Amino acid sequence: MYRQLFSSFWVVLLISGVSALASPAAPGSCDNLAQLALPRTKIALAQPVSAGRFTPPPSPDMPGTPSSYKDLPAFCRVVADAGPTPDSDIKMEVWMPAVGWNGKFQGQGNGGFAGVINYPGMAAAVKRGYATAGTDTGHSGGDATWALGHPEKVIDFGYRGVHEMTVTAKAIIDAFYGHNPRHSYFAACSDGGREALMEAQRFPEDYEGIIAGAPANYWTHLLVGGMWTEEATSVDPASYIPAAKLPALSAAVLTACDAQDGLADGILNDPRQCHFDPEGMLCQGADSNNCLTAPQVAALKKIYAGPHDSAGHQIFSGYMPGGEEGSGGWTLWITGTEPRHNLLFFFGTQYFSRMVYGKADWDYKTFNVDEAVKLADEKTAVALNSIDPNLKPFRSRGGKLIMYHGWSDAAIPAPNSIDYYASVVKTMGQRRTDSFLRLFMVPGMQHCGGGPGPNYFGQDGDDKDDDPEHNVYAAIERWVVTGVAPSRIIATKYANDFKPGEAPKMTRPLCPYPQIAKYKGTGDKNDAANFVCAPGNN
Repeated sequence: MYRQLFSSFWVVLLISGVSALASPAAPGSCDNLAQLALPRTKIALAQPVSAGRFTPPPSPDMPGTPSSYKDLPAFCRVVADAGPTPDSDIKMEVWMPAVGWNGKFQGQGNGGFAGVINYPGMAAAVKRGYATAGTDTGHSGGDATWALGHPEKVIDFGYRGVHEMTVTAKAIIDAFYGHNPRHSYFAACSDGGREALMEAQRFPEDYEGIIAGAPANYWTHLLVGGMWTEEATSVDPASYIPAAKLPALSAAVLTACDAQDGLADGILNDPRQCHFDPEGMLCQGADSNNCLTAPQVAALKKIYAGPHDSAGHQIFSGYMPGGEEGSGGWTLWITGTEPRHNLLFFFGTQYFSRMVYGKADWDYKTFNVDEAVKLADEKTAVALNSIDPNLKPFRSRGGKLIMYHGWSDAAIPAPNSIDYYASVVKTMGQRRTDSFLRLFMVPGMQHCGGGPGPNYFGQDGDDKDDDPEHNVYAAIERWVVTGVAPSRIIATKYANDFKPGEAPKMTRPLCPYPQIAKYKGTGDKNDAANFVCAPGNN
């Protein structure tokens, strides 16, 4: 069951120290790269791949079939293993176009607990002319069983794996082409967003342009919040909110708040301004799918409020109203089709049993929020949290950072990104922050994509539209190369959120936080041309 949930999670997402070479190969010789001598790294395979002939290794956790790679151009494929510690086994691949390299490098991120190489992301990059690399961050499989008793592997997952991948890839690229990439970029969502911020904070020399989507960067508190949410709906069986009640809950939220932004369109522009009271859904007679019982109302209040310790201090943000319904909403992440059949429970129990308590048989029923947050921070915060607001080294090297987060995210509460952005402003000042960082909040978008609002803006890296106003990848590259920061990005809603290219149902501008998109009052409400970026609320 969890394998199926995790595979669904990847579908949502993908819509997401090595020094100088000791013996470089001749530029352009793929086979010769097998003889490359790299510190702490072994080249397992170096082979040219003919156009359309790549077959990915089988993996139940990574979508993609051989037919999905048939339009790949010819490229040089290098498979390597890095071992920075005796307990490390960081597998990675580097792909380099045989012809038509655009001179740039694009590092690929992961999702969840990683454990697989992001072949779809690498394929998209190579098709667009980039040299690219991906890693499993030091383990295989979509759960956290590998972490039990292996603190070095937790560090590899936390930050070392992506860094090792990056410096190894640059060395291999230099050996193959005869020079380093002109520019290097990294873009990923969810855990990949955490990786992205980790790169900016710990290794500012790795990338000049970074895109961090819906980052799980406050990992320890996020998963305390996940267990808090699960506890709210499952400790007392009467508190569980079944999936059948979510449509009525979503409708009640929209009735209460949709028109607050001046436009009734099924999307909440800023859900923080929505003061929906769950008491309004309390059943007045018999229980039904159109109302909530008293225990369910109490659970819903906890979900929206977020985790608090026994002294009443907020540990992490609660979930925003407006993201309850949909394939990537609460059924997938929070409530499930039955109690404890959701991804928050999966990630929370895997994390606490394998990384915090060190007991595979840890009983989730013993979860105590005070103890959990203390131990989680003590044992894993250094390795897993990327919350350092001091990005001065990254800025001083000319780095540019774009963050984005869907307001309807049911996996990682959207205010988390706002909190991190605010911490950077507090540390570095607004003017300096504006010189290298933009945050775009996406109304109606769920986790990394999907949802009722316009949710596609090139974030999966597969869009060949190079217009910086419509493609976040193009926007970060323009900012790095020309210094022109994105003043807005146009997001599109397609009938099938994962198949851009068809006629759009809706477009809407995404505005740099704290600005929001406001309707001009006339014209088609589904056309971005009839909206302006205006001051919003911090």
